[in-house]
Amino acid sequence: MATIPLKLVKGGKEGDLLAQGWIKQTTIGEPRLSEIVENYRQLGYEVHVIEHLDESAGGCNTCFTAGAEMGQVYGDVYIRKGKGGKHAADDELF
Repeated sequence: MATIPLKLVKGGKEGDLLAQGWIKQTTIGEPRLSEIVENYRQLGYEVHVIEHLDESAGGCNTCFTAGAEMGQVYGDVYIRKGKGGKHAADDELF
């Protein structure tokens, strides 16, 4: 299976996160958002989520705005290796 690389942002809040070693994994809504966050934490990763609350981020946010009107929460999930945690890449099965 091929992976699609995400376009990296050079500045702003996302640029700051990338400079601190965070890696953007996905943008997703509930209930999967909470499940993904919990799974990464159980694997020993630090997790940071930026919720899409309104259109202030710029660009097309039609999907997020429509979902928010119905109570849907979306977020960008960032991870980085946790301190002392075990990671799937460290497991001999992977």
